[in-house]
Amino acid sequence: MSFELGPALLFCPADRPERFDGALEKADAVILDLEDAVLPEAKAAARDNVVAAGLDPERVIVRVNAPGSEAFGDDLAALARTGFRTVMVAKTEAPEALDVFDDDVSVIALCETARGISAADKIAAHPRVVAMMWGAEDLVASLGGTSSRTTEGGYRDIARFARSRVLLEAGARGKAAIDAVHIAIDDLDGLQHEATDAAASGFRATACIHPKQVSVIRAAYRPQTDEIEWARAVLEAAASERGVFRFRGRMIDEPVLRHARSTISRAG
Repeated sequence: MSFELGPALLFCPADRPERFDGALEKADAVILDLEDAVLPEAKAAARDNVVAAGLDPERVIVRVNAPGSEAFGDDLAALARTGFRTVMVAKTEAPEALDVFDDDVSVIALCETARGISAADKIAAHPRVVAMMWGAEDLVASLGGTSSRTTEGGYRDIARFARSRVLLEAGARGKAAIDAVHIAIDDLDGLQHEATDAAASGFRATACIHPKQVSVIRAAYRPQTDEIEWARAVLEAAASERGVFRFRGRMIDEPVLRHARSTISRAG
């Protein structure tokens, strides 16, 4: 199994079924959220909504509550009544918690606590895991902190470390990495900056919480025309070269060629 979704993954509260179709229409995939977006008293109805949802299973992710929580077992029971087989597990902290999933389920492990980030290497190695995601706000809360960002708007060091660790551990095991949501909905410039950095760093997708963020993320992950032209040209030049060579004033070796292939792949 592999992760084939992205780059813009849109969260949608599972207790708002009237939004399901629109969310899926606007984004590359929709994340039907049974966890933080749904109040405890509304979770049963939210599960019923997921069961009744007539959405394309290939483009739907269901976020379930944290393993060990009272809601987790009920979420899994509801999921078994659907055709949805891509599951995001909130607050994943240990790989053995993922053993409950059958072989046909693709797991996105959401590491968003200190324990989850600390165990990211072991979680990424789990055979059901196809992707890893990190979360800033729950992480800082688990440490007793009050804010994941500085007054200037950028992430604090601990959040940057968690982001990098999830990306690195996922990549080391051939799994995809998904960047965290940008919770300042109206800060599209900030989102554009972070999504551009995510794409350049190796993230495969960015999650979002509002439809207007989708186009910004898609544009950030789409290579610019000059980047595509350069990538195609250098790969064409490499076909007649041996080993390291000079191209347009740059030294070109295999890592650079891999960057070029990645650019072409993202261009679609």
